[in-house]
Amino acid sequence: MKKLFALIFVMSFLAFGQANVLLAQDAAEDTTAMAEDSTMMEEEPEPEPEPAPVQEAQSGADLMAGSGDEQSFHQAVKEKFIEGDWKFMTPVLLCLILGLAIAIERIITLNLATTNSKKLLAKVEDALNTGGVDAALDVTRNTRGPVASIFTQGLMRMTEGIDMVEKSIISYGSVEMGRLEKGLVWISLFISIAPMLGFMGTVIGMIGAFDAIEAAGDISPSLVAGGIKIALLTTVAGLIVAIILQLFYNYCVSKIDGLVNEMEDASIALVDLLVKHKLTTASNN
Repeated sequence: MKKLFALIFVMSFLAFGQANVLLAQDAAEDTTAMAEDSTMMEEEPEPEPEPAPVQEAQSGADLMAGSGDEQSFHQAVKEKFIEGDWKFMTPVLLCLILGLAIAIERIITLNLATTNSKKLLAKVEDALNTGGVDAALDVTRNTRGPVASIFTQGLMRMTEGIDMVEKSIISYGSVEMGRLEKGLVWISLFISIAPMLGFMGTVIGMIGAFDAIEAAGDISPSLVAGGIKIALLTTVAGLIVAIILQLFYNYCVSKIDGLVNEMEDASIALVDLLVKHKLTTASNN
């Protein structure tokens, strides 16, 4: 403890001394700068115009203009949302939010369901050779994904024969496919309903524009153009939502197709493996 306190004291002393040295240097520099300023004030040289500050000012103005453009994007979206009438734009926005939520949940689930079927088959084969069907069941039950679930159902019917194993794999494969496709129908619904809501808002907006023309008793270009622009904003919003959700929907469908093909290939390989294991066990007996 004494050594620690001594070390802290020495470090504090050194730091204090260094601070005094720096303060002294700063004071000397300030004195020198004041002397130079007084000398320059006595000489009073005529200032010459320099173009550099003008360029810097111009570049600063350009930067401000660029930042304004970046900030105006969100403001423009907000203004278009308000111009399109919140009563029609809000359902379109809800379609986008709900559709994206379901699509993201499906993407995460499908990525977690992906399994290395070749590695799983190798583990199942090793377990069958060493510990039999029970050991293979332990491997498949501790593995996540639809392929492992199908393997589990097939191994549980191993005592009933290869035919029952195949039937069990086919039946449970349909169940797993239904689980993978869960939620896609809602994404498809939002893809279809978002443009419809946009078209409905457009039609109602056009009716309002014609009502305004009828009330005015004259066709004013500004009145017609403004009404049509506001009416078409809902259609644009609906089409944008449908395009975004369609991209996510196609990704989910392609991911499901890949998983289904993987399940079919792995199921065939499992049946061949079980037949091979049964023949080997029968020959050994």
